Amino acid sequence: MDYTPLVMEHFENPRNVGVVENPDGVGMVGNPVCGDMMKISIKVADGKIADCKFKTLGCGAAIATSSMTTELAKGLTLDEGEKLTREQVAAALGGLPPEKMHCSNLAADGLHAAIKDYRSKQA
Repeated sequence: MDYTPLVMEHFENPRNVGVVENPDGVGMVGNPVCGDMMKISIKVADGKIADCKFKTLGCGAAIATSSMTTELAKGLTLDEGEKLTREQVAAALGGLPPEKMHCSNLAADGLHAAIKDYRSKQA
């Protein structure tokens, strides 16, 4: 399986690993078929994602997509974060092997779940 150099960089040196202290929203997603699990936590300030961290149990692609998603999410408005797609995350990494798109690239879904959690707490 061929990964891009950027996928390997985010796998070997992931950014934003951990949990945001006192998070405003938390999203957990997973794929029972492959076993990948992702937890994304966010801190919101002035309607924007001020901080975003992840914990992921999964393959190298799962870790890389989680890392990239947190990088892309920081500074986005909540509406922009909700529109971030799996395809955009994969493209930012220079692509993913087709067999990794279905399960490893769940991080955007985790971000959406964290935003939904935040919004439900504000209602």
